[in-house]
Amino acid sequence: MLASDPSSPALWVRRGVQLVIGLVAYGIAIALLVRGGIGVPPWDVFAQGITRQTGIPFGLVVSLVGALVLLLWIPLREKPGVGTVLNVLLIGPSAELGLWLVPQQTVPWQQGVVFGGGLALLAIATGLYIGARLGPGPRDGLMTGLHRRTGWPIWVVRTGIEVTVLTIGFVLGGQLGVGTLAFALLIGPMVNVTLPLLRVPERPVPIVEEEVPA
Repeated sequence: MLASDPSSPALWVRRGVQLVIGLVAYGIAIALLVRGGIGVPPWDVFAQGITRQTGIPFGLVVSLVGALVLLLWIPLREKPGVGTVLNVLLIGPSAELGLWLVPQQTVPWQQGVVFGGGLALLAIATGLYIGARLGPGPRDGLMTGLHRRTGWPIWVVRTGIEVTVLTIGFVLGGQLGVGTLAFALLIGPMVNVTLPLLRVPERPVPIVEEEVPA
């Protein structure tokens, strides 16, 4: 007897719904981190910096940066999935929606609550969209592609990318603060919890039926 057959239509529906919910939630989570006003993740520092220098809306910058990063996959020979494309299309508009819904916070305890909520939602959203197994995000693919092409350890590649975009974003006027450090320290352990819980099964799981002694 098999449970959670990955070829079943119901599971494919779950994967698609989980992907879309995860990506929309990811964008809302980014907006919460921004509205917390105590610092944002490195890629969002980068996006904020571009927004401040160009006047282009933050959500649109997120989408444009995702598309540009996706172009870097070509020389790395990475293959996008439907989740990769939807990542570029959905996260930016969702972040813009979140910024419209949530006002900027200035009271310290409210800033902490909004930022903490955004961090928790982002961890859940990451587990949802990666767990759907329909293609990595542009930034994740850049990391794995560079790792495969250079042979450098994943942590070296990830750290190098994050430090680079953080530095450029800060120079451009992006928001760097205690929240940036908190994100760097906490998001890994949090996703380590959410991803296994939300990952769609890859293969049938046999259910062993115990024989009842006569």
